[in-house]
Amino acid sequence: MNPLLILMLILLVISGIGLIIFILLHSGKGTGISDMIASSVYSTQTGTSIVEKNLDRITIIFAIIFIVSLLVLMVIYPQGSISR
Repeated sequence: MNPLLILMLILLVISGIGLIIFILLHSGKGTGISDMIASSVYSTQTGTSIVEKNLDRITIIFAIIFIVSLLVLMVIYPQGSISR
């Protein structure tokens, strides 16, 4: 296997798992894991917004890594060329 293929597949899997985890951490309408964490760490509403902003940033970073690695795999290895 090509080292570039291995690297891109590892990036794709790690970013996909990270994306799933950080999307599940987001709260929807005031309930969620991030609110429970934020309420135990911060006692004000500003703490919750900081946690949500950080979750948004991390989720966007994982989404960009996922899309870029997927596009690189699509360009370098078109359909059917990995098995050669």
